Parts: sequence; C-alpha cells; structure tokens
Amino acid sequence: MPVSATIKEVSLHFLPVEMRVPLKFGAQVQDSVTCARACVTIEGSDGKTATGWGETPLSVAWVWPSHLDYEDRHTAMKSFAVEIAQKLPSLAGCGHPIEIGSDFINGPLEDLQHSFNSNRDEGAELPHLAALVCFSLFDIAIHDAFGKLVDLPVYQTYHSEFLSRNLADFLTPAADHVSFDGKYPADYLVSNAPQKLPVWHLVGGLDPVSEDELTGDEPDDGYPVLLRDWIRADGLDCLKIKLRGNDQEWDYQRLKKIGALSREEDVTWLTTDFNCTVTDPAYVNEILDRLAIDDPVTFQKILYVEQPFPYDLQANQIDVHSVSARKPLFMDESAHDWKYVKMGRELGWTGVALKTCKTQTGALLSLCWAKAHGMTLMVQDLTNPMLAQIPHFLLAANAGTIMGVESNGMQFYPEASLTEGKIHPGLYRRQQGILDGTTLSGPGFGYRVEEIDRQLPDPVA
Repeated sequence: MPVSATIKEVSLHFLPVEMRVPLKFGAQVQDSVTCARACVTIEGSDGKTATGWGETPLSVAWVWPSHLDYEDRHTAMKSFAVEIAQKLPSLAGCGHPIEIGSDFINGPLEDLQHSFNSNRDEGAELPHLAALVCFSLFDIAIHDAFGKLVDLPVYQTYHSEFLSRNLADFLTPAADHVSFDGKYPADYLVSNAPQKLPVWHLVGGLDPVSEDELTGDEPDDGYPVLLRDWIRADGLDCLKIKLRGNDQEWDYQRLKKIGALSREEDVTWLTTDFNCTVTDPAYVNEILDRLAIDDPVTFQKILYVEQPFPYDLQANQIDVHSVSARKPLFMDESAHDWKYVKMGRELGWTGVALKTCKTQTGALLSLCWAKAHGMTLMVQDLTNPMLAQIPHFLLAANAGTIMGVESNGMQFYPEASLTEGKIHPGLYRRQQGILDGTTLSGPGFGYRVEEIDRQLPDPVA
C-alpha cells in the first residue's frame, strides 16, 4: 500500500537578505529580498512522524510586476504566506506530497487567494504566480518531510510504491500518441542523475560588462564586478543575458558586446531573457536575423530564447512559431502549471523553464507533461540562497535539462549562504563553470540541516 501522510504542524520564518548589487526584473530594480522558510511535520498512516524544510525567496519584482508600491506588494506576500502557514494543516488533504500539493493548489490555495484578494483594492490583487511562490516553500517542505518519513531521497519517492494515483489523474495529454495511464513522475526523470552540473551566470541589465559602464558605486568586497572577472574567477561557460525588451537597438548592441566578450573568453553558450516585455514576435525575430547576418558566431552561441512575451498567457495568446523557428523558445513566467504549458505548446513554444518556486509539485507535473510531448527543459534560478538552492539544483539534476542549471545567488548575495556553504561548498560557489552537489546525502533533499549552524529568527506563524 502507498504511504499516506497528513500535515500535523507548520511553522514559518522570514529571513531578510540585502543584495550586494541591484537586480533588475523588467522595470523593477530590487536591492533586497525576504526569504521565507517553512518547517512542516507530517504523520504517516502508521503514526510515524517526520519534519521537512522548504525555502523560497519572496521575489516581489519577479512574481508581481506592477506600478503598485513595492512595500505594499512585499507585505501582501508575507501576509499571504502567514495565512497559508496557519491554515495548511486543516485545509490540506492526505497522501503523497504530489497528491497533497496538487489538490491544495487546485482547491484551497485558489480559495485562499480569492478570499485574500476580496479585501484588497481593485488592481492590487495578489496574482496567481505570487500565490504559488508563497505556497512553494511549504510544498517543498512536505516533499522533504515525506522523504524522511520513508527514509529515502526525495527523487526516489516518485513512483507507484508511494503514489496511489498515477499521472493520468493529474494530467491530460494533447496528442493521440501520449498517454499518462499507469505512468508516474519517475518515468520522466533521468536515471543516475548527475551530481555536477554546468552553471549559468546571469548578466543583469544593470551589470557592468566593461570598465566604461562602471559608475563608481560598485561594491569593493572581494567579489568580481565586471563580467570578464566573473568568467575568469568562476570558469564560466554559460551566460544568460537580461535584455530590455522595449529598446531594440540597446538589446542588439548588448548582445553584440557580450558576444564579443564571450569569444575572447572562450564562453560557449549564451541565452537571451527579454524580461517579458515584448508584445510582437517581430521584435525578437529582427534581432536574431540581424545577428545571424552581422554576427553569426554570437547567433550560434545562443542556445535558446527565454520568455520574451507577457506573463499572462491566457490574456496574451501570441503566436510565437516564427520565433521558435529561429531558436528554441522557453516559457518561464507564463508556465504556471502544465495547463499553461499545453497552451504555450499550441502557440509555438518549444521548451519550459522549470522553477521550484512555482512549487516542487507543479514543476514535476509540468516536467512530465512537457517531456511526454517532446518539449525540452531548463531549470531557472530565482536567485536562490541558503536552503532554497538545494531543491533547485536537484530539480535540474533529475529533470535532464538542455544545459545544466542557472544559479546566481553567489552574484547578488554570496554572504547570505556562508553557513550552508560550509557544509555544501560546491553548491554556493561556482568552480570551473560547475555546481557540485556531491555533499548532499541522506533522506529528503539531503540538506543535512542538522549540521548547518543557521540561527533562525522567531517564527511568524
């Protein structure tokens, strides 16, 4: 019989983190973040209990682009996370973490969000992506606790021995040759997941590429500032380039400049992130076509294009086949769950960028749906520090991505993870272009949290 778990206790901690340099998401510049950490205790049908941990940065600028006051959005997300913590034991069902998570996302979470928004002004409602991020830390903690309950690593619990429902109970195929009957997430995960992954560095829109871009306000803290110095210090071979999406000439020149630097420093791969601000595929096509003619080496280095178009896929059903005909085109902010992945595939998207901050459960279900329909995968960062880095890395290792994993916490707040880095140095420092997870061990996510000397603030719920 599959193991059935119920949630017994939940606690929530807020960990404020200051950034060493600002990070720009679309039109919003972020210089700090609150990391929300959850502790969840579950009980199995045999009365045995286990405790798990989950953490997610409440990245306001990424999840909730808006002209609303930043602190109002920040406070709203923290308040919603507190509400989830208080009500999760009574509202969540029982079963495997995927069953608990999926049922909660498609029922109580929607109800909580609707109730929360009913008390907010029109135009100030908490968006669905923000609600998912607020729930994700609890969902991750439930998966961690379940692994400890059955004394196995998390990724060894995603098959029929532990799940009472197969994927056909969660997913609907979009092609006649695809069936989820009798299939489980384990069927879509890689066997012998690698312990080391190529790592992507984020070149933010405010990051100086050359000395003429320095303002004099850069930190003097021993960490690199210029892109060339980052490449040499960390042995980088993959660069993700943030673009504006509303200034075509700036975007083109930015790509050319970084492309030239990548040739000088023997960087193999580039990808472009247009920050969800593009509304016409011609904008992206013209940049790519111009590069293909005038700078073909840079064009060839671009492995894929990430989410140029607005977050709300339902409201912005743009046919993007012309873009994906030029380069693989990956959904990120639009891919809230597998149903949006299905819609995106119909519109011409060819890949999915998974994130644990949209819940471990949702990432796994999107992974399965995408792989079954021939879509490729990446795992993108939310500038994950501390414990948040570990499920993020493991998702990439077990998903089978197009090329490694993005990880940029060490660029924006390296000091935040010094405590965790003492136990897992290869996950918090990029060396020779690699993240190394060989120190992860034990059941759950292998955090080894009992060895991490992190003093947590008092719980807020």
